Amino acid sequence: MEITPNVHLIPGIIANPYLIIDSGELTLIDAGLPGSHKKILRYIAGLGYTLKDLKRILITHADFDHVGGLAALQTATGAHVYAHAIEAAAMAVGRPSRKLKPGNVFAKFLYWGMGRMFRAAPVQVDEFLADGQTFPVLGGLHILETFGHTPGHLSFFAPSAGILFVGDSIVSEETGLRGSRGANTWDQPKSDESVRKQAALGARIVCSGHGPVVMDAAGKFPHV
Repeated sequence: MEITPNVHLIPGIIANPYLIIDSGELTLIDAGLPGSHKKILRYIAGLGYTLKDLKRILITHADFDHVGGLAALQTATGAHVYAHAIEAAAMAVGRPSRKLKPGNVFAKFLYWGMGRMFRAAPVQVDEFLADGQTFPVLGGLHILETFGHTPGHLSFFAPSAGILFVGDSIVSEETGLRGSRGANTWDQPKSDESVRKQAALGARIVCSGHGPVVMDAAGKFPHV
């Protein structure tokens, strides 16, 4: 699904992956659950591109619903993988970068079961990313450290296109945007700080890891 020229949301995948087209090369943001690589590769082929056209995969954070399809994509395409060093260390052993904080026994059992059922295959990251770096796509895709949901969470902002890819640092819901909170948030004050940091950018389009894309995003950021 094309969001804006050269930016696509690949549908039907838990934890939204986004595809950027620039100068005939493809950049993917996040990789979905294990098995999601099949839908991603079909989508790429449906646009008329080959697997080798996928040059880079940017990862917001190491949760299994964002990196589950990564190992298979890396093998199929040879794309270089980029992430923050903290998340990369977790990805190398196929684990999240922080422990969840369930509030009761039921939640603890649920998270334990999910951890047993869903495991991402280990992946070696090719290059670490940090705040202030820029990729030469979409007129300059800026790397933002948006810690809080996880200790090494990243977001990506293209000022010329007004598009902000927020991973799970901000969630899109029917009632609007909200910051990360609850059992899967590593540090709440840092999460709130990351929301404020992103709200100040003036993005027109917000692409979250969960929920619909938010167009005309000005004024829709949560107040934290």
